[in-house]
Amino acid sequence: MELAEAQHGFVHRSQILALGISPGSIRHRRDRGRLHEVFPAVFAVGHTAPTPLGPPTAALLYAYYDTALSHAIAASLWGMITSPPPEVTLTVMRRLRSRPGLRVHQVPALDPRDVRLCHGLPVTAPARTLIDLAADASTPTLAQALNEARVLGLVTDAELHEALKRAPGRTGTQRLRAVLADEQGPVLTRSEGERKLRRLIARAELPMPVFNIWLHGHLVDALWTEAKVVVEVDGYRVHGPRAAFEHDRRRDQRLAAEGFLVLRITWRQLEEEPLAVVGRLAQALARRA
Repeated sequence: MELAEAQHGFVHRSQILALGISPGSIRHRRDRGRLHEVFPAVFAVGHTAPTPLGPPTAALLYAYYDTALSHAIAASLWGMITSPPPEVTLTVMRRLRSRPGLRVHQVPALDPRDVRLCHGLPVTAPARTLIDLAADASTPTLAQALNEARVLGLVTDAELHEALKRAPGRTGTQRLRAVLADEQGPVLTRSEGERKLRRLIARAELPMPVFNIWLHGHLVDALWTEAKVVVEVDGYRVHGPRAAFEHDRRRDQRLAAEGFLVLRITWRQLEEEPLAVVGRLAQALARRA
């Protein structure tokens, strides 16, 4: 059925009836396994293993109108998180029951600025998605999703603050504000990072690396030459432009291809987890010796 193909393998009962297929024929197809009911009045056509966009499409067909994909499923569709969630979440502007595999959030209204199309599906806009995600996700997951959204060019800080103003009572608003405020901590310069790392290595009596050295066309922060271990000290706010992000990843991949182990350490780890940093460095050096 062409309609099902266009909707990632799913159709609504009303759509089948509109094609001239009778209720009895629908029941017959269901009983013969040609239609599989996944939500009330929503059927998978001829399959039980949907494509990645299948479950969110089925959820939208179930809700039918005044709805948008939201929370973790929206973050997954935007590319802010890598693993799709086990259930689909919808934000709806009317009463609708949650179902197995489907969680429903009811709101009085959604501002048009808070809904966009992603893969052809109505999805909460990236800024609103981060607010909703903040209600459920751990702080590290939220911070990573925020970083990815910036790297991908999905959201600006101005858009985030405007979205926060539009959702003062949302559960995730306070947590997202806290993550944004936490980012105002210091950002290390190369020299500051080197000094902190040098002092930490000296106190731990580890072999001292060479600092700020060119390696296969790249300037690296610290290098243990014999062990072929490289350390890069990142400031906490690593969400720079996409080109810089891609450059850093290409550099890491090239060095890995040459047999180097690249470890990235943040200023917060240097400040708050020095023993863990030392332990990881010592372990890496021992294994590469």
